[in-house]
Amino acid sequence: MELQILQKGKETISSAAEELRRAVENLGSEFCNAVRLILESKGKVVVTGLGKSGHVARKISSTFSSTGTSSTFLHPSEALHGDFGMLQPQDILIALAYGGETSEVIEVAKFARSIGLKVIAMTGSRNSSLGSLAHVIIDCHVSREADTLNMAPTNSSTLTMSLGDALAVSLMEARGFTKKEFAALHPGGRLGRKLSLVRDHMHRSEKLPRVFQKDDFHEILKAVTLDNFGIAAVVDDGDPSLLVGAISDGDLRRALLSQREAALLLRARDLMSLHPLTIAESALAIDAALLMGDKKVSRLFVLEEINGKQCLVGLVRLQDLLASKII
Repeated sequence: MELQILQKGKETISSAAEELRRAVENLGSEFCNAVRLILESKGKVVVTGLGKSGHVARKISSTFSSTGTSSTFLHPSEALHGDFGMLQPQDILIALAYGGETSEVIEVAKFARSIGLKVIAMTGSRNSSLGSLAHVIIDCHVSREADTLNMAPTNSSTLTMSLGDALAVSLMEARGFTKKEFAALHPGGRLGRKLSLVRDHMHRSEKLPRVFQKDDFHEILKAVTLDNFGIAAVVDDGDPSLLVGAISDGDLRRALLSQREAALLLRARDLMSLHPLTIAESALAIDAALLMGDKKVSRLFVLEEINGKQCLVGLVRLQDLLASKII
């Protein structure tokens, strides 16, 4: 019995894979035209579908929104009862109906055309009513569904969803959508944490322990032990926004061990490490964590360009990134 179940599972996946392979071979100019229409649009992408197609439409719309293409899902039945106002002339409509004859979806497409929207149909029947209303047709036809009865939306829904993903990814590439933009749209959850920025985790400049190059050992010790940071920024005597070095608790210990009482007479300029590791506040937090791991340090000073100068704006610590589950 177990072998039969396993075999059926493998056949189902293989059937979907074959349909996807065939779609790759057949993808052509209509797909490019659909991407071009969306790129040229000044509005949002409205995706509609009913039943299983509705579930797929919701997913496609959600993927668009999370990858830089403004999108919303429109339930076709709700549209017929007042939600047509969601459609604006500058929008694009993507209508899903595998057979192309779902009456509610057809009515949405008719209304969209009547107010000047471009319509993209995702259907398995080019010669259907929906196909006749479309400016562009993305062919979702499959040779058969995966179930024994060849009736349940399985291969067709998988293919349609994959084509929706292909649209979203192609639009991402065409728009030059970046990791930082992706992070801004995913602030919560594990993905959001992975793509959060250094500025989201750093200790701000106003709370940052710092000393001037001329400061004595007593002032340095106070700064290094402030709030258990274990490090102080050494800033330019004439411009406290400019980082010129750093002094850690380790630097103080080494100075005391090597120079004994003489260390107490040293100034910050004598104790500091030149060219401390830094990172931009707009960098990904995960990149900060990887840099610290690679250089075997636990803190990075954070810089931002202000009026043409790289100014000190904060400090990010490995322990804070660990606490936020960045790594």
